[in-house]
Amino acid sequence: MKNSGERGFSLIELLIVVVIIGVIAALAVPALQKGIRAAENGNTFATLRTISSTQGMFYSQNSRFGRLSEVNNMLSSGIGTQSGNDINRGKFVLSMVPAVPTNVELKSGFTITATRNIASEGMIYQYEVTATGVRQILP
Repeated sequence: MKNSGERGFSLIELLIVVVIIGVIAALAVPALQKGIRAAENGNTFATLRTISSTQGMFYSQNSRFGRLSEVNNMLSSGIGTQSGNDINRGKFVLSMVPAVPTNVELKSGFTITATRNIASEGMIYQYEVTATGVRQILP
């Protein structure tokens, strides 16, 4: 019972508000994470298209395709951060196949893969760019 001079919310009213906020958060957080993942995947796909066009310019100047580090240098490290033979871009790791191609191998073509493998997500995303274009491999 309330006294006529008391103001404020009852415990039940506060609990109902907390439950409603919890339900909204439970629905919103996965949708937000899915949106972030889709944006990162789209950004990586666009980066691979940039790599593909840069490889075309590199080939016209050098009569061979460039290694990943050379392409990254041409783009002023715009692809990502160099880590050994790989480049880290957000949650993606970009790698050449083979890791260190010879000049002879680079005269005939190139293959660069971008892989996102986060254990907590339970899904692997993988894209590939070659002299013929960009394609999604996984999922």
